[in-house]
Amino acid sequence: MALVAHIDSGKTTLTESILYSSSYLSCSGSVDTGSTTTDFLPVERERGITVQSASIPVKWKDWTFNLIDTPGHADFGMEVESASRVIDGAVVLLDCVEGVEAQTKGVWQQLDRYDVKTRMVFFNKLDRPGASVVNSLKSLLAHRFHAKPTILTLPVASFDPQQYLRGEPGVEGLVDLVRWNVWKWEGEGEPTCHPLPTTVEDLEQFPLFPSGHPVVPHLTEARTQLIENLSMCSEELMEYLLELPSSPSAYLQIEPGRIMPHLREATLKNEVLPIVCGSALKHVGTQILMDYVGELFPSPLDVPHDVQPPNGPVRMLAWKVTWDAKRGWMTFVRVYSGKLNKQSSLFNASRNQKEKASKLLLLYAAETEEVDELPMGSVGVVLGLKHTRTGDTLVSLGKKDDEHVALRDITPPPAVVSTSVFPHSHSDLEPVQAALEALTRTDPSVRVDIQEGQILVHGLGALHLEIVENKLRTEWKVNFEFGQRRVSYREGLGPREPKEDWNTWTGEVSGKPATVKVPIEVRPLEEGEVGDPAWDGNLVLSPKGKPLPSPESIPTARLGAIGNGVATALSNSPHYTLPLTKVHVRIGEIPKDLGVSIATLNTATVSVLRSRIRSAGPGSVFEPYVHVKVSVPEKSLGNVINDLTENGGELLELGGDASSNFDGSEASAFSEQGIYVPPDWVSPSGSNQGGSGSKGTMKHIIHASAPLRQMFDYSNRLRAIAEGHGTFEMAVDGFKEVSPARKLEILKEIGRALTGGTLF
Repeated sequence: MALVAHIDSGKTTLTESILYSSSYLSCSGSVDTGSTTTDFLPVERERGITVQSASIPVKWKDWTFNLIDTPGHADFGMEVESASRVIDGAVVLLDCVEGVEAQTKGVWQQLDRYDVKTRMVFFNKLDRPGASVVNSLKSLLAHRFHAKPTILTLPVASFDPQQYLRGEPGVEGLVDLVRWNVWKWEGEGEPTCHPLPTTVEDLEQFPLFPSGHPVVPHLTEARTQLIENLSMCSEELMEYLLELPSSPSAYLQIEPGRIMPHLREATLKNEVLPIVCGSALKHVGTQILMDYVGELFPSPLDVPHDVQPPNGPVRMLAWKVTWDAKRGWMTFVRVYSGKLNKQSSLFNASRNQKEKASKLLLLYAAETEEVDELPMGSVGVVLGLKHTRTGDTLVSLGKKDDEHVALRDITPPPAVVSTSVFPHSHSDLEPVQAALEALTRTDPSVRVDIQEGQILVHGLGALHLEIVENKLRTEWKVNFEFGQRRVSYREGLGPREPKEDWNTWTGEVSGKPATVKVPIEVRPLEEGEVGDPAWDGNLVLSPKGKPLPSPESIPTARLGAIGNGVATALSNSPHYTLPLTKVHVRIGEIPKDLGVSIATLNTATVSVLRSRIRSAGPGSVFEPYVHVKVSVPEKSLGNVINDLTENGGELLELGGDASSNFDGSEASAFSEQGIYVPPDWVSPSGSNQGGSGSKGTMKHIIHASAPLRQMFDYSNRLRAIAEGHGTFEMAVDGFKEVSPARKLEILKEIGRALTGGTLF
């Protein structure tokens, strides 16, 4: 399972709390002091952020979890992408002061992309001023995360009723509505768990809650609504409830063992979204969370898989590759079938290469444990693999061809920022190029190319490129300088129609004339057609009319030759040297006897497609935009709007509701009907003072779409304009076509326009 969320939602702190609660740690570390287990890189401890995913096997009661802590910053989205591909379930954290944020929605969509159905939400930071369970729940509905969010634990802000009247923040206890008990945390000691009475009369006299405590009369209603809502997903549970007596205490007497199987089934089918509350910093709710993860999340046997015969073939996916100065290449794998033994011979089905697994490791963040085998369902590290990259499929060597079919690979997000790399001297050129090649193997979201003799590195953001620069200096110790950061632009296909037989290539092969007709059709994407992220916003279809996987994962040699040729031709326009986007390529049926080799077919594809692009003429230019959500006081509102519009931004929405959709979409929120929504006073601090998403806020929310190039320094600009009282979030908003005037500016910037304004 993975912990995913927006940055600063508490993923690493929750990981520390889980490790502490499971007795892996004797005391938990802190992000502020740089002492956490999973943030072990120097740059992570220096900056206080997670930049790479870290995996730790966690033993909890009768279960073993492969826990993956992921980054929250959008610049490191590739780490979440790769983790999402191999997990069976995810815990999504929400900061209960902020609710759903920009990257919360981003990671949710990544889970959707890889069909991770089983999810749980952890409402974190309930001890902060302004935290609100109700507003967090409503933000899930407003952003259409799930139609049936289901609260399993009800927070007790304090066992002193007066604290509710004073509106003080806190979380001293949790009521488990399924197991029907209450947990109490006092100071630094271990929490105590108390079974709740099973009659309304005894519940009102329960000694743990002082007389007049507001939570007590609400508990019966809370459990009743939870069970009735769950029964809508289970006919068996519904029939059982219909047979119960009409006593007010009837639902309190239902055993947890009768509820849990129906809750698990509904969770596995994604019919409900379980929610657990707490504070990871204070270890409140961590044990309950792990109990529910064990009860509700799928085991490897619960997800679709092949029958596992004794000594069956190994089939696994490489979801992450890293370099270690002592151990060499470390390949993180998820074993989907069979059992991997050390010294096993393997076949890389994605690259048609033989590999050998010299050693097998279980990784506990920075610590390792060598093992002899990795069984099905496990996550581990393989040493000794020379050719494998992120997303590759590895199978047992010598098996049938049908067992060599590659698993679904991992698609890196599109790069939006680039910079030039200048080696210090000619002797540094080769080491720099070798280091960049190694870096792209560890991080596929980094793209390197050479334009007019200049090395360009493309990444997911300015911070991403800073980390790339740091790794090149500290891990590979090469001598270079980075140029000025600039955004990565794209070009569309020109408007001119192609010549007849444009896809016929003529050349020489081994001194003899050769002709081959490459079966491809090319046109711009039409309105309503969506580009494929695996092809950088282009849409490439196979002979059967289905989207073609990324070039590295195409299973057959001839189709792979054409696919790689298409990728090469689209990566660099002959007009402006920009990558192409929004191009539709359909590969037709490939004749069995083309009369040329695979290498020649690849060369022919590149040649005819580049000729087609050149003859179409220069196309439109696209630049990356971001969606920005700004929260500012009323007195700064006008100045902030003026600044955004003056810098090319477009105002999308203006309002005072901080829980409004981040992406500016007009889709209506999910209904609260059939959902248990606690009363506002459950979070006394959140119901009594304004915060982001709470009532009575004096801040205004601005939604705008702006060019990324103008947002690199937005933190400093907003601080000056709003006098330090503004906050903002940004998310990638895709590539948008620019105006003719802006196009000329871009071409001048990249050196593809003459001084007088004439385009090359």
